[in-house]
Amino acid sequence: MYREILEPIVKSPELPILIKELKQIWKEEQSRREAFYDWVTPDIKAEFIGGEIIVHSPVRSKHNTVLNNISRLVSIFVLSKDLGYIGVEKIMCRFSRNDYEPDMVFFDAKNAKNFTEDQTIFPVPQLVVEVLSNSTEDRDRGVKFQDYERHGVQEYWIVDAYKNVVEQYILEKNKFGLHQKLSEDEEIESQVIPNFKTSVKTFFDEKSNIKAILNL
Repeated sequence: MYREILEPIVKSPELPILIKELKQIWKEEQSRREAFYDWVTPDIKAEFIGGEIIVHSPVRSKHNTVLNNISRLVSIFVLSKDLGYIGVEKIMCRFSRNDYEPDMVFFDAKNAKNFTEDQTIFPVPQLVVEVLSNSTEDRDRGVKFQDYERHGVQEYWIVDAYKNVVEQYILEKNKFGLHQKLSEDEEIESQVIPNFKTSVKTFFDEKSNIKAILNL
């Protein structure tokens, strides 16, 4: 795949100049990336994507409710069984070029055991959850989808808070495949969080969410 993209550059008589220019572009981008780390604070939800800082708008109430439902249920399940670490919203995950703050992430116990109390930059997680919004959907389905796939995120949930639908993608042979597209009357079973299974309704309905938690 990369060979096809690079072919015109490789064949160009300007190859040495282009390589030099690309190195300079990369150097300048990494300098901006380091400045981004110094600039961003716990009060700012921002990501570094393609060399640019993306600052997120405040979320809608519905988005917040759905994310709270998911993270609360999954967190209690994971913590009660000592399965790993759940991070919500402000967990900066470093990829080879970009830095993302997904809505929710899961790291298994093996990967989380070396995390420190003061850690602010995290590695690639095993599970990512993104709740769609008008301003983020293109990235959630575009650059993030591609980056999560290429860096080995094993499971990716794209959650539509208004249609009450969850798309569950599983990494197989280095490619995301749509494992299931689930509505409220169906159950979702994680492939990376052992034995986690719940009705999709628990993500969208608070009463169902609390009932599921009490039944854990």
